[in-house]
Amino acid sequence: MTTRTLGPFDIAPIGLGCMNLSHAYGEPPSAAQGERVLLAAIDAGCTLFDTAALYGFGANETLLGPVLKPHRKRIVLTSKGGLAGETQADGSVKRVINGRPDALRRHCEDSLRRLQTDVIDLYYLHRVDKNVPVEDSVGEMARLLREGKVRALGLSEVSAATLHRAHREHPIAAVQNEYSLWTRNVEIGVMQACRELGATLVAFSPLARGFLTGALNDVSTLHAKDIRRSMPRFAVDPYAQNVLLLGTYQRLAREAGCTPSQLALAWLLHTAPHVVAVPGTTSEAHVRENAAAGAVRLTPDVMSALEQTINQDNVVGARYNATTQAEIDTEMFAHETAY
Repeated sequence: MTTRTLGPFDIAPIGLGCMNLSHAYGEPPSAAQGERVLLAAIDAGCTLFDTAALYGFGANETLLGPVLKPHRKRIVLTSKGGLAGETQADGSVKRVINGRPDALRRHCEDSLRRLQTDVIDLYYLHRVDKNVPVEDSVGEMARLLREGKVRALGLSEVSAATLHRAHREHPIAAVQNEYSLWTRNVEIGVMQACRELGATLVAFSPLARGFLTGALNDVSTLHAKDIRRSMPRFAVDPYAQNVLLLGTYQRLAREAGCTPSQLALAWLLHTAPHVVAVPGTTSEAHVRENAAAGAVRLTPDVMSALEQTINQDNVVGARYNATTQAEIDTEMFAHETAY
């Protein structure tokens, strides 16, 4: 894979989103399987590894730390703060958005310890805390950078307006937002803002949380604790309608000589040179499959056909439920009511 730029780093354009190894999609794989996936990613040429304090309430960073430590100089390691598990008075751990400077410093230092590293290459504000000016959060992150604890700053799930505000406080190297054929909101403003500011757009869920792999046909089989069960697009009736879009999509993959997953990733890389992707998986074979998507070439005609086949106007159901959507700061298309 040819490299792309992310802040001061040159990286392979397809990295590894590590959340799946500890969090969100039901029972996670064993630590041994997680280690195999991470090492397969390194062997496949991945250089960008993406984690967060939230994932497994620190378990994901604890998994990554010793596995990636021997390879630390070869990779770009990213994590996120401002959204983490916080212990409550009754001893339970609750997911909390907290962008206060003291919380971000604590999250970062905890992440450094779990990751067994002296510096995090790219540190994101995982969610904008609507009770804290983004300038205050980014200002503290900039202090962490000046202290040598992080090398570059990023934001996650933000609008173009928020990106510009944050960038005035300190240069933002990357914005991580959901982006795929069926989630196109970054095209409203964030993609252009990233281009103007020299920031990289890091696409999470580039395979549409499994939809674009073509392997998820029956959402009733999802684990009871799978986060997709709370997402309107994955409700039984909307999903049944969305599956109908895959016939043409899979034909286009066959004609392009690649798998459906590779087609989705190749489409992303062809949208703009400042876009990279961090697909997640628990499978070593899928790591290798995804990494190989960097070699897939798509013509303008195929790009156009893909965008007509699956887009924001023909996908049924909102990306998030109303409660989750209220937490994030991203643009919405005019026709969206539940985004």
